[in-house]
Amino acid sequence: MTPPKPEARPDKVSLRSYVRLFRKDILSAQPARLYRAWMAEFRTPFFRSFLLNQPDLVDMVLKKRPDDFPKSARISEGLRPLLGNSVFLTNGEVWKRQRRIIDPAFEGGRLREVFPAMRAAGDAAVARLRAQVGEVVEIEEVTSHVAADVIFRTLFSIPIEHDIAAQVFSRFRAYQRAQPILNLAAFVPLPRWVPRFHSRETRRNAARIRALIGQLTAERMAMISAGTAPDDLATKIMTTADPVTGERFDTDEMVDQVAIFFLAGHETSASALAWALYLMALYPDWQDRVAREAAALEDDGFSVMSRLKVSRDVFRETLRLYPPVPMMVREAICSERFRDRDVPKGAQMVLSPWHLHRHERLWDNPDGFDPERWQTENGKTCQREAYIPFSAGPRVCTGAGFAMVEGPLLLSMILRAYRVERMEGRDPVPVAHLTVRARDGIWLRLRPREDV
Repeated sequence: MTPPKPEARPDKVSLRSYVRLFRKDILSAQPARLYRAWMAEFRTPFFRSFLLNQPDLVDMVLKKRPDDFPKSARISEGLRPLLGNSVFLTNGEVWKRQRRIIDPAFEGGRLREVFPAMRAAGDAAVARLRAQVGEVVEIEEVTSHVAADVIFRTLFSIPIEHDIAAQVFSRFRAYQRAQPILNLAAFVPLPRWVPRFHSRETRRNAARIRALIGQLTAERMAMISAGTAPDDLATKIMTTADPVTGERFDTDEMVDQVAIFFLAGHETSASALAWALYLMALYPDWQDRVAREAAALEDDGFSVMSRLKVSRDVFRETLRLYPPVPMMVREAICSERFRDRDVPKGAQMVLSPWHLHRHERLWDNPDGFDPERWQTENGKTCQREAYIPFSAGPRVCTGAGFAMVEGPLLLSMILRAYRVERMEGRDPVPVAHLTVRARDGIWLRLRPREDV
């Protein structure tokens, strides 16, 4: 059975229909030809956009000339109430300064230091699931909970049960439900002074989340001043000075950054882990291979990650089929000519991991689930040229290495303890809002592994 994929829309639709489809779901709003096209152009009365699948063009935009294609402000319109001036939304010198401060916290050696916190979150998730053995479980709720727990344990050294952490988690789920991926300003260019028409619930939830994060940040500032702060990611980021300017993040700036850590580190990890567990239910032979390999978890040290090779390839394949962030948008700051087409200044350049990862001219068996592809010549070539679940180039996700430890680890820990079983007739339908999720959830039955 082929993993589920949303149906594409007709090739030609009105702008009004496209906007309606786009706000409902990015994926099914796109035509099927994008799975074969090297480049596609879309025109509206207000702007032109170009989707790029040709590897050398993707490489140019993301790696070779990133300053000529900064992140588009259009996509940020819907996220600004929560993310403020975070590293996810900024460009130019502001972004470069933010990355110089943030990146050292996620360097290789730090992963070893935060690994015990990741493992503790996994142990807590396995313990929580014991009460649901034999039941049908909505697995996205499970993965959202454990991913949030990982973020709070690694960032602030507190578990999800902590009062403020629990409130942030609850408010964030409400924010997800209330906030569409795109605001009106994504389609219609508006001056900065024009209101963005965010819903009252969106603004209220964003304000409450930011207030709670502000409380955690202020408390950590005080602990740093008193010399009592734990050596976690928050402390590392807040005590790192920009090597160029010597500046550190103040409290307001740190709130912006923590908001994106929570969005990127929680929402994307939860999405990927949920789809990985569904794929394991769909392909039980692979599930058993992951479970057998997970015996290595008797070793609780960081070195165990080098032995979770099957889990890593399964997670990598999950990110190919269901990249948490399905599209990224850059803006051309000068006119270009791509594939004998004029690209005007201000054009929106769309890089779509969803379409690139399933491109029919690049991948063998593009819609199939095959973790062994990563050992083939085609898989190795496509990994270099057509695999961007974390973006690429200078703007590659700073937490990419973090995610590639967290995902395989949690997948192995859960499948070591439990078997997940597919519910006949209840296969999920992928949709994209903030990330690629299932339209009506992912429902799996949980069985104890020792009974299998």
